[in-house]
Amino acid sequence: MKIKGAEMVVEILLENGVDTIFGYPGGAAMVIYDALYKHSDQIRHVLTAHEQGASHAADGYARSTGKTGVVLATSGPGATNLVTGIATAYMDSIPMVAITANVGAGLVGRDAFQEICITGVTFPVTKHSYFVNKKEDLADALRNAFRIANEGRKGPVLVDITKDVTEAMINYIPAEPLELARREVEDLGSKAEKFAEFINKAERPVVYAGGGIIASEADSEVLALLEKADIPAVNTMMASGAVPSDNERSFGLLGMHGSFAANKAIAEADLVIAIGTRFSDRVALNPKKFAAKAKIIQIDIDRSEINKNVYVDYSINGDCREVLDAVLEHVDEKDHKDWIRQLKKWQKERPMHIRGYSDIMNPQQIIEYVCEHTDNDTIYVTDVGQHQMWAAQFINHKAPRRFLSSGGLGTMGYGYGAAIGAQIGNPDKRVIHFTGDGSFHMNLNEACTAVSENTPVITIIMNNRVLGMVYQWQSQFFEGRHSQTVPERKTDFVKIIEGFGGTGFRADTLEEFEEAFEKALKCEGPVWIDCEIVMEEKVLPMIPNGLTVDEMIFE
Repeated sequence: MKIKGAEMVVEILLENGVDTIFGYPGGAAMVIYDALYKHSDQIRHVLTAHEQGASHAADGYARSTGKTGVVLATSGPGATNLVTGIATAYMDSIPMVAITANVGAGLVGRDAFQEICITGVTFPVTKHSYFVNKKEDLADALRNAFRIANEGRKGPVLVDITKDVTEAMINYIPAEPLELARREVEDLGSKAEKFAEFINKAERPVVYAGGGIIASEADSEVLALLEKADIPAVNTMMASGAVPSDNERSFGLLGMHGSFAANKAIAEADLVIAIGTRFSDRVALNPKKFAAKAKIIQIDIDRSEINKNVYVDYSINGDCREVLDAVLEHVDEKDHKDWIRQLKKWQKERPMHIRGYSDIMNPQQIIEYVCEHTDNDTIYVTDVGQHQMWAAQFINHKAPRRFLSSGGLGTMGYGYGAAIGAQIGNPDKRVIHFTGDGSFHMNLNEACTAVSENTPVITIIMNNRVLGMVYQWQSQFFEGRHSQTVPERKTDFVKIIEGFGGTGFRADTLEEFEEAFEKALKCEGPVWIDCEIVMEEKVLPMIPNGLTVDEMIFE
């Protein structure tokens, strides 16, 4: 059967179970958009305000559903506007397929209108990219894009298609999605047995949980390990929810803004079991002193992450779920109550708290109230900055895929697009978006998308009128020289969302916030709540770069 290349794009999306894509049309992409119009009963296209918002929406859709996010843009600036979103997905190992249209093959390399070599631009931030300028290559490129995005360590793949290929008549043969290659761990049984020996001999073990646990859906296996061997756990921000916050063996966030107990656990452990994590510089702030008293063993699907930042004593390169299944058979039932009791003592000595001010609400109060008045399926999304760290510290994380945030790239402007994508992917779940006034100024234009799609995302703006995280660092390390972090903006967020067609509230006290949030829960479309907090509020505790828990700042 011969069909247009653009029709083939749509057919292959359908082959791979795609029912939702995010994007923005343009000249080079018109033929694809015409094909989408004809299949609008099968694939929902979400038009965003900006291509970057579309890329973040595809990312949020993928993180919250476990499916592949798909984003579509035209050539030139349409394609380059995707780059930050693609890089965000790449750094956090999120499966995404980005499809871009390009000028006709005959115009490539001639500086044509809206021509860009997007495969070259995105080469460092994609798992793979395809430049399709021959019609014979289209089907294989698209089908392999979905395979590569999900095979091994997940990540984004870009497919750039010239306009003449989308217009060409191509022989289409339907096919099933390509099977993902399983990375067999050679001699897994004996490796798992040796891995378990480290665990069985340890007196002060700790599981260091990373985002790979969520990617491989290995949270049940991790919980089984914690219970069987009575091991405490700490987690990176990307692993929030892999071990529920209220689990008796969970000691929460690790790293620069992690809890004292979590960081102390790593410092005093005799064995660190790193699962699906890359020892980033926000966790291993001083790699040479990280877990200095411990042996370190690691499970990771990406061979390049083993011994990259921190040298380990033993490792297994494979899928977390598969490897843990094998390891659990050899793990002895243990009792580490004295070790866990010590961690709880440290937790009590230095609890997570915000200093707070008597005349104004603080971030912890806002977050705790929201958690108490939403259910366990609620999805929390953040931008990047102080509010992000407060959310990571104080949200009661109940399950995987319920906390979405840009970890590796630290993308201000990520949150609103991602929240919209998460809401569209999970229409029956509540989505709460925490942001700061600095981050939100970068992406609030997506309010038109939220209104058009009638997505009931509740956005809580922690408004301290400064660029909070950099302001905090300038206060702490630059003798209070607040260079360009007090922008003196006069933005009225309530008027803005009302102008877009949504609902806005302003809250200067906790009582006002409680009243506004109660009303927001009853609204059908998007709601913004502008919450005043003081600019002096800091994210604490904190371990400065290059230091250890012994130099932790608490006040």
